[in-house]
Amino acid sequence: MPVSLPKGVEAEQSDGMLRVKGPNGDLEMRIPPDMTITIDGGVLVVERPSDTRQNRAMHGLTRALAANMVEGVTNGFRKTLQIIGVGYRAEKTGSGIRLHLGYSHHIDYDAPEGVVIDVPQPTTVVVEGPDKQKVGQTAAEIRGFRPPEPYKGKGIRYDDEQVRRKAGKTAGA
Repeated sequence: MPVSLPKGVEAEQSDGMLRVKGPNGDLEMRIPPDMTITIDGGVLVVERPSDTRQNRAMHGLTRALAANMVEGVTNGFRKTLQIIGVGYRAEKTGSGIRLHLGYSHHIDYDAPEGVVIDVPQPTTVVVEGPDKQKVGQTAAEIRGFRPPEPYKGKGIRYDDEQVRRKAGKTAGA
């Protein structure tokens, strides 16, 4: 299935690399050796040499990564994290954030290149950028500092994440 390039997005292929440029930035990826990418008339087409299982898998992966690159330089990607817990909060510091998560110390986290971290409220962290993998990895690293626990639900969770709660201890009989 071809990937159409919106207005203002340019793609070029050379030396086994695919480069996509758009209003939100530039991304590049190495093309797997067996796959061929053709760009013609604002449409990016990924083709495979044969229908072997490996080639079918690489074809789908390459096409999905190319589509994510186009989406990223056009609209960008965003992950929202909620911080839940008494005294748990985040604050913006330069290009990163400072997290207070109930430990005896605060945690400073610097954003990787190409990723913007914003704190609109002390209990909300927004991670944005054109590279889907970097945005997801950054959000996962921030969540990893204090994952949600199942008894009280405290911790850092994704905005759309459901945390299954456990009952905890009951009064002895």
